[in-house]
This record gives sequence, C-alpha cells and structure tokens, in this order.
Amino acid sequence: MPPWGPTKRRVLIAGLRTFGFEGPFSGGKHEFMVKGDLVLTIPNPHQGDIGLELMAIVLRQAGITRKQWERA
Repeated sequence: MPPWGPTKRRVLIAGLRTFGFEGPFSGGKHEFMVKGDLVLTIPNPHQGDIGLELMAIVLRQAGITRKQWERA
C-alpha cells in the first residue's frame, strides 16, 4: 500500500481486499465491505482523497494497524 497519508477511495478498497474483505456492497448512504462477521462502512468522499483521520478510523474498525497497512 502507499505510505501513510491521504488515500484515494479505490486504493483503500483494494487494500482492504488484500486483508480479506469482500465488496464493496451497496448500503444505505454508504457502501460497505464484509470480513466474516465484521461489517465496515466505506467512506464516500465526493472530492479529493480520504484524509488521515478518517483513514485511521476505518483501519482501526477493520483491525488493521498502520504498520500492517504500509507493509501490504
């Protein structure tokens, strides 16, 4: 994955797939990805990249550390 920093949505989705997540699937207002019993809502930024704070929240919910993300 790219170094820690703002990321495009498609790169986030590709990275989550390498960690075993499936999807994205259509949901209410946001799409989501699934890994076993874990359902992870995918942010939908309409302009620009996904910022560091939002990336940290998504990865924390997915159970992925920053080091794991950078090594993948």
